[in-house]
Amino acid sequence: MAQIQVQGQNGSVNNGAGGGNNQFVPTSLYVGDLDSSVTEAQLYDYFAHVGPVLTVRVCKDLSTRRSLGYGYVNYGNPQDAARALDLLNFTLLNGKPIRIMYSNRDPSLRKSGAGNIFIKNLDKGIDHKALHDTFSAFGNILSCKVATDSSGQSKGYGFVQFDNEESAQKAIEQLNGMLMNDKQVYVGPFVRKQERDSAISNVKFNNVYVKNLSESTSDDDLKTIFGEFGLITSAVVMREPDGKSKGFGFVNFENTDDAARAVESLNGKKFDDKEWYVGKAQKKSERELDLKLQFEQSMKEAADKFQGANLYVKNLDDSISDEKLKELFSQYGTITSYKVMRDPSGISKGSGFVAFSTPEEASRALAEMNGKMVVSKPLYVAPAQRKEDRRARLQAQFSQMRPVTMSPSVAPRIQFR
Repeated sequence: MAQIQVQGQNGSVNNGAGGGNNQFVPTSLYVGDLDSSVTEAQLYDYFAHVGPVLTVRVCKDLSTRRSLGYGYVNYGNPQDAARALDLLNFTLLNGKPIRIMYSNRDPSLRKSGAGNIFIKNLDKGIDHKALHDTFSAFGNILSCKVATDSSGQSKGYGFVQFDNEESAQKAIEQLNGMLMNDKQVYVGPFVRKQERDSAISNVKFNNVYVKNLSESTSDDDLKTIFGEFGLITSAVVMREPDGKSKGFGFVNFENTDDAARAVESLNGKKFDDKEWYVGKAQKKSERELDLKLQFEQSMKEAADKFQGANLYVKNLDDSISDEKLKELFSQYGTITSYKVMRDPSGISKGSGFVAFSTPEEASRALAEMNGKMVVSKPLYVAPAQRKEDRRARLQAQFSQMRPVTMSPSVAPRIQFR
């Protein structure tokens, strides 16, 4: 596996020291990006060269029996699992590079977000392997992924999670602002939505945006209400050409602390029976960037939370309620969410979702519950997939009607500024 050396400001080279402080002992590997032709026997033989394999599984669609593009390999000891991760990750299997990571990562580490970083402005030529090779110089990587669209093209951002916070911090210090394939990348901590909201609230600003105004609210009303918090340089209600209020406006303060106090005090307050929204005024580009980052990171949070642990259930009897669905599956592990899908009139659509706390629990439930008779109907149980993933899988199945030769990954060129 090709490695890239990253030369620091002092001329030293980090060579990926390994090891975090986890007490967790991993022996199970998740294997993704599998070619649809890979069989369980082939997967077993491929990984058995590294050490004794206990079990393998290629996950398949239960109706078509086609591969879902991922599987699991279980070793008897963590040394063999670690060696397989090191030697086989991103190697070609049936002409397609596979992506390996531990399938049962320490849940407390995953939930805390420790060691998790976000990378954006990536060159489209940087794939999973190139990203992994670059960041593995700083420590042991638990997961690494470049976000891609339904056609497999990079979206220009990705995520890396280390097994300890120190490795993540070193990577941020060394790589943030560097040129990778002639593009300056941003590397920073992965920030959860609650923390982002808190950080946004601490940003200094003078201009305040207020919406949900009544038609009778005037510029003078804004000046009077907001003037209680400090000196105002301008206050305006936005209007149509005919003078009718658009229902929103802007207030500019002389002092940023006054603006912050106004937002804190007035946001959510009712005036003329209308609840105001009061917040920092943003440029269009700032709003678009915030929305984009919120979407990207919420997708990451959802992927981390439910990867391999969310099941789709269909052929449910109309009498099955949410609580009954939970009861049917609760014997297999801790259920984090459950829902029977219904139409607008409340009638069951005959399908639903059950999410477990770990992929292993979901696998047990799938094995036991698929085909089981419940109220005279056999259940269909399968791993849940997002719409984009299902579309990508179908496209991949069509595109793989003939062998495709893939070029090896090229490690990105890195330049310090």
